[in-house]
Amino acid sequence: MKTTQLATSEEFENSIRNGVSLIDFNAPWCGPCRAQEPIITQLLEDFSGRATIAEMNVDENQETAVKLGIQSIPTIAVFKDGAEVERFVGLQTAKTLVKAIEDHLGLA
Repeated sequence: MKTTQLATSEEFENSIRNGVSLIDFNAPWCGPCRAQEPIITQLLEDFSGRATIAEMNVDENQETAVKLGIQSIPTIAVFKDGAEVERFVGLQTAKTLVKAIEDHLGLA
């Protein structure tokens, strides 16, 4: 199962509007971003139907990256009902990201 690639700012806004969303901001040339990818893919499977898990290429979506103040990648942001509630910069463990999603889903 491949994560959803958010290609536009409109897709991004729609994906975070309702519920809990975890968005991985990355770029194809970024080594740590590629290392993060299998963890993001596993989260997609683990939280299917309960949370939105997606990726956004910052090179192709510079406007969204600037708007959110993303200066380093990978940056992983957790949103709840359209508002950013948590942010991680750099390579993250599955355990850290699962806890963040569960906390905001009210499962912790």
